[in-house]
Amino acid sequence: MKIYGWRIGFVCLLLGLLLTGCGSDTAVTQTNEMQGTITVSGAWALYPMMVRWSEEFQAIYPDVEFNISAGGAGKGMADALSNAVDIGMVSRAIYPEEEANGAFWVSVTKDAVFLTLNAQNPVAEALRQQGISRETLVGIFITGEVTTWGQVVGQPDVTDPIHVYTRSDAAGAPATWAEYLGKKQEDLLGVGVYGDPGLLDAVIKDPLGIGYNNLNYAFDMDSGLPVAGAWVPPLDVNENGRADAAELYDSKEQAIQAVLDGTYPSPPARELNLVTNGQPTGLVQAFLTWILNDGQAYLEESGYVALSAERVTAELQKLD
Repeated sequence: MKIYGWRIGFVCLLLGLLLTGCGSDTAVTQTNEMQGTITVSGAWALYPMMVRWSEEFQAIYPDVEFNISAGGAGKGMADALSNAVDIGMVSRAIYPEEEANGAFWVSVTKDAVFLTLNAQNPVAEALRQQGISRETLVGIFITGEVTTWGQVVGQPDVTDPIHVYTRSDAAGAPATWAEYLGKKQEDLLGVGVYGDPGLLDAVIKDPLGIGYNNLNYAFDMDSGLPVAGAWVPPLDVNENGRADAAELYDSKEQAIQAVLDGTYPSPPARELNLVTNGQPTGLVQAFLTWILNDGQAYLEESGYVALSAERVTAELQKLD
């Protein structure tokens, strides 16, 4: 009996050690080791997703704090390279000169810039049938040759002028939209308005207005429909003179699907990036690694497109 009792005691002791080594106490210890503050600034396109990621990360590691602000991709890049923030949000490609200056970047998701009109646009019904071509958009935003809504749909009797709005801040959305039209942000015509929300608000207040917005500003997060007062018209991508089913973006779901399957052109679809000054270490590296692993699970419900498994693997290798 003594031997049997000794065996029971040994097994209990062994189990106790195993539970101590593999149970919640270790998780708590690991959680407490992750602490500090991460500062982030930059692209409006990534701002909503970054807020969500920070909340989920903080739920796991409550001793980590975040300071996150939007202000455009240009600000995010400048702040990151000057060490004003730990991470810059950049919603465009990284330029070679920025890499030469120390910009280290990883792609974390994909979204797109969409054309936005006022819901009361005077030729809305015709646009729903025809869509709007890239050539016409060049005439509106670049050359200024298309000046009335009647010209857009081939109805010369409609003389309502087009009121063009663009971004006043250096940002990924205007850079991407201009790239789609074959130019740079400084070539875009229109009244300059600061930020994604400001640009959308200008269009909503003007029945003759035209602008462009990142996906998660053009569509309402709760309803999945265009933001009240705004409308996302179809692009005639294949230039057949009509809006095909795949070219309709009446809901966020349709817009995301078009980006996901490549029906929506790239640009204005593009990857979104996080930038640091040099290769990140410590807490910032851990956060970026978490985004590429666990953080991808929150993209779809937040209105973003997840990276392919192959792309995630490639981006994780950068962080090793």
